[in-house]
Amino acid sequence: MQKCRAVQGALGSKVLTSPPTARLQSRVQQRNIQDVFITRTGTPIIKVQGGSVIPGHTATVFGATGFLGRYIVNRLARQGCTVVVPYREEMAKRHLKVTGDLGRVVFMEYDLRNTQSIEESVRHSDVVYNLVGRHYPTKNFDYGDVHVDGVERIAEAVAKYDVDRFIHVSSYNADPNSPSEFFRTKARGEQIARSIYPETTIVRPARMFGFEDRLLHKLAGVANVFTSNHMQERYWPVHAIDVGHALELMLFDESTVAQTFELYGPKNYSTWEISELVDREIIKKRRFINVPKPLLKPFAYWLNRLIWWPTISPDEVEMEFLDQKIDPTAKTFKDLGIEPAELSDLTFHYLKGYRSAMYSDLPPATEREKAEEKKYLHVLDNQ
Repeated sequence: MQKCRAVQGALGSKVLTSPPTARLQSRVQQRNIQDVFITRTGTPIIKVQGGSVIPGHTATVFGATGFLGRYIVNRLARQGCTVVVPYREEMAKRHLKVTGDLGRVVFMEYDLRNTQSIEESVRHSDVVYNLVGRHYPTKNFDYGDVHVDGVERIAEAVAKYDVDRFIHVSSYNADPNSPSEFFRTKARGEQIARSIYPETTIVRPARMFGFEDRLLHKLAGVANVFTSNHMQERYWPVHAIDVGHALELMLFDESTVAQTFELYGPKNYSTWEISELVDREIIKKRRFINVPKPLLKPFAYWLNRLIWWPTISPDEVEMEFLDQKIDPTAKTFKDLGIEPAELSDLTFHYLKGYRSAMYSDLPPATEREKAEEKKYLHVLDNQ
C-alpha cells in the first residue's frame, strides 16, 4: 500500500507544480489508486487498456510462434501488456508483430538448450507462459528435449528471477505411466515445473481446433490417409480461442496460482464422427485406410527418418488407442466463467476453403439440413 501511495503522490505532485499546459496533460494521464496493482512479489504495476504507453504487465510467451501462441499474444497485447516473444526462426514470428500496438510485441532470439538466452527472455517479465511443445520428434529435438529438459530450464529461469506468475501449458492425458511417450513426457514436465516453482499454474487443453489446427484441417486434407484404430479414439475438442481467453484471464486471477486446469469442449466426439462433420461441410468424401498398429508404427518410424517434412509419427499411432480422461480434481472453464464453443458450430468457418468452386457459395451444412427438412410435410396419425 505504501508503494501505491508513493506512485499516487508522485503523479499528484506533478499536477501541482507544472505550468497550465503541462498541468492539463498530467491530469489526462493521472491514475487513481485502484489502477495500481501490486503483484505477489511486491512489484507495482499500473493497469492499462491498449495504447502505446509503457506501464502494464510484461509477459514472456515461449512457443508464441505455434498454433495457440498467436491467440494469447494478441489478447495480452490488447490488454496493454508488453509481450516478449522468444523465437528460433526469423520467418516464423513475422505475423506476431501486428498482434499488438507499437512497441507492445518485442522479439528475442533464443535457443531452448541455451540457458542464458532463456534467462534474458524472462528477467524483465512478471508473468511467463510456456507453450512450447512437440507433436512429433525430429532429428534435433525429441519429446524429452522439449517437454522435460526445456521445461526445466524455463522453470529454473523463472525461479531465479522470482517471476510473479508461471503458467505452463501441458496436454490432456498427461500421465507418467501412459503408453504414449508424448503424454509421459508432458506429465514429467508438469512434475519438474511444480518441483522447481511450486506456484506453477498447469493447463491441460484437449485437442484444439481453429484456423491452423491439426484436427479439422488434417481430416479435410488429401494427404491424411492412414489410421490404425478405425478413428475410434474419443475426446472433447476445444476451441483454441477459448483456450487463449482462459490463459489471459489466469494472468489477472490470483486464485489460479498453483492450480491445475483441464480445458475441454462441451461435447465428446470420436475422430470418425468429426471426419463425418468435415465431409458434410466440404461436400467431399475423404477415404481412410486402416492399418494394424504393429505394421503402421514401424512404417511411420522409417517414414519420419527418410523424409524431412512432418507426417504421422509412431507415437501418434499409439495415441489413436487412448481416449481422453478427465481429472475430476482439476478446474475447468466453468471456474473462469467461460462457456466453451461447440465444434459443429464452427466447422463451416474453418473448412469453407476446402470446398470446390461449385459449392463455395452454399450455406453451412446445418442450414442446408434444416432447409431439406422443410421440404417434407409431417402428418400426425390422429389428424
